[in-house]
Amino acid sequence: MITVANRIYVKQEYADAFETAFRERAGLVDKMSGFISNQILRPVNADDPYVVFTTWNSRQDFLNWVRSEAFVKGHAQSGTLPKDAYFRSNVLELHEVLQDSSRPDLAPEPHGGPFSMHS
Repeated sequence: MITVANRIYVKQEYADAFETAFRERAGLVDKMSGFISNQILRPVNADDPYVVFTTWNSRQDFLNWVRSEAFVKGHAQSGTLPKDAYFRSNVLELHEVLQDSSRPDLAPEPHGGPFSMHS
């Protein structure tokens, strides 16, 4: 199992529009094989990012998503805010789950090495 955290730095004046865009998202990721969950985390401190946090059964399931036509379509629909709505570039983090207290029998995700969206 893996988690993916996309940290998105939204200017305060665009926060409502950003949240609306996610509430009205296409939802295509929810239909992908291996997809477990999607959480949108709102920052409580100024200058902290929103976090789009997804959980997947495996790294391969996530790679299948980012290489799919559904990914391209879903992100095209979500790109409604202007570039100046963000005060810095997003940061994408992928983590391999070693342990999950809600799933004690879960085997740790095999170490898959470095990750890049462009490889």
